[in-house]
Amino acid sequence: MSVFLSLILGALALAAVQMVIARRWSFAAQRPDDYAATGPAFDIRERLNGHIVCEGVIFGITGRVTSRFVADFHASWQGNIGTMTERFVYDSGSTQDRRWTLTLGNDGSIRAEAPDVLGTGSGRQMGASVLLNYRIKLAEDAGGHVLDTTDWMYLAPNGAIMNRSQFRKFGIKVAELVATMRPAQAA
Repeated sequence: MSVFLSLILGALALAAVQMVIARRWSFAAQRPDDYAATGPAFDIRERLNGHIVCEGVIFGITGRVTSRFVADFHASWQGNIGTMTERFVYDSGSTQDRRWTLTLGNDGSIRAEAPDVLGTGSGRQMGASVLLNYRIKLAEDAGGHVLDTTDWMYLAPNGAIMNRSQFRKFGIKVAELVATMRPAQAA
């Protein structure tokens, strides 16, 4: 067997092992059922309601911090339909506004819509966690890329929400966000 063929086969074997590991034990391998027995229960109608403050960082493809931000959210609910407006202020001085419409199903399923989300996002609340998956289109000044987003929120015992999101393009992680959210009066 030639050296070149051995290298190719070795690279393919390594890629296959990495895919198995990623699908079984990585961030993307989490499922809402993994958190079914955790508490306190995360009801988005209660926790994502009113004035919420958020602070976070965004990591780029190399794992280094590329941006820091603070944000104000305002959310309200009419039964199982909620509206949440977000205003982000980044360390660069730039701002970003987003308006979400969230629909909670009786089974804990979540439907999420926003102007920069392509189609409809979907997710589930279970135990002390919430998962949302959606495709987001970045602003043109940020490249205009469409990214697949996996967004996990975890409810801490004190009521704060820890948010971790990964953004992928062609299956490759290109960014990650880590943030905290809590009621404004607790801030």
